Amino acid sequence: MSRSKRNRTTLELGHDAFLDIVANLVGILIILVVVLGTQSSQVIEEIKAKTDHNRSAELQVDDAHRPAGEDLMQSLGSVSMRAASAQADSDRFEMTIKKYDQQIAQREQQRGMLLDLLSEAKAAWDAEKERYDRQARELAARNREFDEAKTKLAELQGERERLEGEKQPVVAVTHLPTPMAKTVFGDEIHFRLKANRLSVIPIDRLVAEIKNDFERASVGPRDGLIDAAVGPIRGYTAMYEMAKSRELVSQGGRVGMGMRVSFVGMTITPLSEPHGTPIQEMFRQGSELDIELAGRDPGTTTITVWVYPDSFAAFRHLKEHLYARGFAAAARPMPMDRDITGGPNGSRSTAQ
Repeated sequence: MSRSKRNRTTLELGHDAFLDIVANLVGILIILVVVLGTQSSQVIEEIKAKTDHNRSAELQVDDAHRPAGEDLMQSLGSVSMRAASAQADSDRFEMTIKKYDQQIAQREQQRGMLLDLLSEAKAAWDAEKERYDRQARELAARNREFDEAKTKLAELQGERERLEGEKQPVVAVTHLPTPMAKTVFGDEIHFRLKANRLSVIPIDRLVAEIKNDFERASVGPRDGLIDAAVGPIRGYTAMYEMAKSRELVSQGGRVGMGMRVSFVGMTITPLSEPHGTPIQEMFRQGSELDIELAGRDPGTTTITVWVYPDSFAAFRHLKEHLYARGFAAAARPMPMDRDITGGPNGSRSTAQ
């Protein structure tokens, strides 16, 4: 940028000096023209004065007897030559001035062209400089990203070396025996495991209440399907359905009309959700689970757990806890939106 500026300054100074020289020459020529014009005027005045003097003398002398003087003729020739020379010098100076004017105009035109070229070169230089600055900024940003990546890589390598140098912790794997399925025919306890909460389902007591309702319904006049509910017992209710009809029955060899009452099915639901105790609290000493298992023989008692999908992991912990105490566990997987149901053709649990 500074070099371009120096070149432009040198060019302008040289051109200005040339213009000054031309202007001085023109001024000198003008002065010479004025001087020559003044001298020509003086010569002409002298010639006029001499001519008038000669005419006045000729008036006094007889024209026929007086010849023209040789000195006068020489003087007139000299003056005429001087006048012609002055006129030629004036014409030459005018031509020189016109030539210099043309040269000045050409120089002015060249100067304008050079200034235009200088402006274009400066604009191109600025554009190139801006492009270079932009590339320099991009390169600096990439170098910064590269340095950050190198630093991160060094940190990761250091962390890797540190982890490789550490001793691997020993993970204890709890092993349960290979399940051996067997149908339960002894004592059976039912639990419900949902939302990682465990609760006892009093199925035996609910069934006993349903049987008592059967006895009361058998003496009533109403026939057909009857809906009823028992409970709550330990937070659970059982809604059941029975069929009541009059049919021919045989008893002691005698046939007669009698009342027949049959169980259709039942649905066991808790009074509210979530229901039960968190599974971790059930593992503590003196919990409801400890109370329920107290006094029971692990060899003849099986625990059936109605487990929902959100508590499968909790069921494994429960199974490990029960196995440690010698109890077999049977799982009854349940869909999330399904209640516990039972019927007259129910099945026994399979313990593992």
